[in-house]
Amino acid sequence: AGRDASRAFATGDFTRAGLVDDVSGLSPGEMLTIQSWLSFYSDNYDPVGKLVGRFYDENGAPTEALRQAEAAIEEALKFQAESEQRKQQFPPCNSEWSSAKGSRFWCSRQSGGVNRDWTGVPRKLYRPGSRGSHCVCVRTTGPPWGQPDSTEHSDRGDLDNPHLEEYDGCHSLAEQCVLKV
Repeated sequence: AGRDASRAFATGDFTRAGLVDDVSGLSPGEMLTIQSWLSFYSDNYDPVGKLVGRFYDENGAPTEALRQAEAAIEEALKFQAESEQRKQQFPPCNSEWSSAKGSRFWCSRQSGGVNRDWTGVPRKLYRPGSRGSHCVCVRTTGPPWGQPDSTEHSDRGDLDNPHLEEYDGCHSLAEQCVLKV
């Protein structure tokens, strides 16, 4: 009681060194963990006061550190929403690997935990600023993502997205791709 250990809720470090109120430098995911804890406490407990320190001054007024933490949480929420939208557009593929058969990637109407009315085909997705690629399922018909009412399109879904690449050795419209070892 009487001590702010916000950082530990995100990092899981409940040692003396981790039980501190400094949340600067935490990742967006860690800031969302703190937001989750804040929501839990505000939903389940009645506030009894404010702790004077990093986030509130002697008068109970918010400090610049609190405004920075709130801004970091807002950015993390925005990033999370954008990530969720990308997952709707390009759901992750199902995948498996074995030393005997190699890698297999495939798409289904539920792959990546995204329920949808299309199956799609596996493609490598490269995101600007990220190294490497990951397998996603791509719509093969209709207008491109974000243009549902467009009538001027080639009826290829998102196949023409410049961040996508076909897997070598796989048919361009196959719902499954097997890459030998």
